[in-house]
Amino acid sequence: NPFAELVSHLRASWLAGKTRPMEYRVAQLEALGRFLDDKKQQILEATASDLGKPPFEVELSEIFLCKNELHETLNNLSRWMKDEHVDKNLAMQLDSAFIRKDPYGVVLIIAPWNYPIHLFLVPLIGAIAAGNCVIVKPSEVSKKTERLVAEALPSYLDKAGHSPYPSILISLQDCFAVVTGAVLETTRLLENKFDYIFFTGIPPVGQIVMTAAAKHLTPVTLELGGKNPCYVSDTCDVTNVARRVAWGRFFNAGQTCIAPDYLLCTIEMREKLIPALRKAIDDFYGPNPRESPDFGRIVSDKQFQRVQRLLGSGHVAIGGQTDEAERYIAPTVLVDVQPSDPIMQEEIFGPILPIMVIANMDEAIDFINSRERPLALYAFSSNDKVVNQVLERTSSGGFCGNDTLMHMTLTSLPFGGIGNSGLGMHHGKFSFNTFSHHRGCLKRGMGREPLNAPRYPPYSQQKFGVIQATSKVSRKNDCTLL
Repeated sequence: NPFAELVSHLRASWLAGKTRPMEYRVAQLEALGRFLDDKKQQILEATASDLGKPPFEVELSEIFLCKNELHETLNNLSRWMKDEHVDKNLAMQLDSAFIRKDPYGVVLIIAPWNYPIHLFLVPLIGAIAAGNCVIVKPSEVSKKTERLVAEALPSYLDKAGHSPYPSILISLQDCFAVVTGAVLETTRLLENKFDYIFFTGIPPVGQIVMTAAAKHLTPVTLELGGKNPCYVSDTCDVTNVARRVAWGRFFNAGQTCIAPDYLLCTIEMREKLIPALRKAIDDFYGPNPRESPDFGRIVSDKQFQRVQRLLGSGHVAIGGQTDEAERYIAPTVLVDVQPSDPIMQEEIFGPILPIMVIANMDEAIDFINSRERPLALYAFSSNDKVVNQVLERTSSGGFCGNDTLMHMTLTSLPFGGIGNSGLGMHHGKFSFNTFSHHRGCLKRGMGREPLNAPRYPPYSQQKFGVIQATSKVSRKNDCTLL
């Protein structure tokens, strides 16, 4: 295996304890911030080349949100790293019981192409903060960004010379490596034993990653996608709904894992939404979105052809224009969509919004619950009770009421899926916890041996009674337990 020596190299660095000191972690995190500052223009150019991303969207989603993660982590790392002392029972009042946050060791991060900076850097921040050695595998689909990451990023981290693997790696450092390549390289990487794997992508590939991890009993976080429902009740501000839904659906040309994937509303609300969505699209991108500097492109020919085929579902109410040479698909709204249509069978990952008609909220909830649990779920209503009903009667990775996408911008909220949309979570402290093994620790003194006598043979009911009496955990404001 071409990566076995690489993994062994990083494991030796980890076993030597190089990544454990807080000062080392802080230095690497600060280096990531310099990478974002120094390479800002190259990031703008690379993502424009790969995805036609407008600079505003890049600065917001790829740079600003990553800096928020860095700021949150650097401000709180010393507190997160501290041992967490826990309640003790009467028999151990003089002992020390605590949770130690240990790094896992050597971790693998496999990133996707749709947010090629954000979706490798945010988990990398957590992995470094937790004290791990890391291999990052950026997506080969976003070609220019992959090359930028591979060539530039390692020079900011823990410098240790050039890679001995020029055919497959751009750079190797003592504690970090960037691996380039496609399916073959990823497959060979996964043959190695890692201590943690963090994967962002689609459910079928998530199954492959999880299967490979299972061979080594390696824990995983899977950030997957899915079809994110958006229920719109009859009581809402239609203009505001249209603008917020259109922004969430067409941001990054719809290539967002938490974009609203389909709308559920009554026929009456649909007739109000269509003109409101048409106006929102016109306000955002002008009468010809193809000429707008604020609307992106599909990442590859393969993805373009896949998304274009989905336009055959239902009927086009807005948009529908395409240009294969530019990989352009107009912001599109479909109506008369059926649950069996192709567009309702897979994650769209493009600028198409199907609208399905339902009779009422109960039917919408039943439809949502009949399908795989999504990564995100949205509900719009001027009546807070309606939003709460959708929240309480459904299950999803995340939830946002009366807006789209915005819940993932808060580092104080966990981000992750459930069921088919993934497992595990990250962002802020949740990233640190994800990449940390929470090690239960008890330190006792060598003296006071008579206190241990009840647990030793010969056993008796009297001894068991003593153990029962001293085993109850003492908690604050609960003197009855002692």
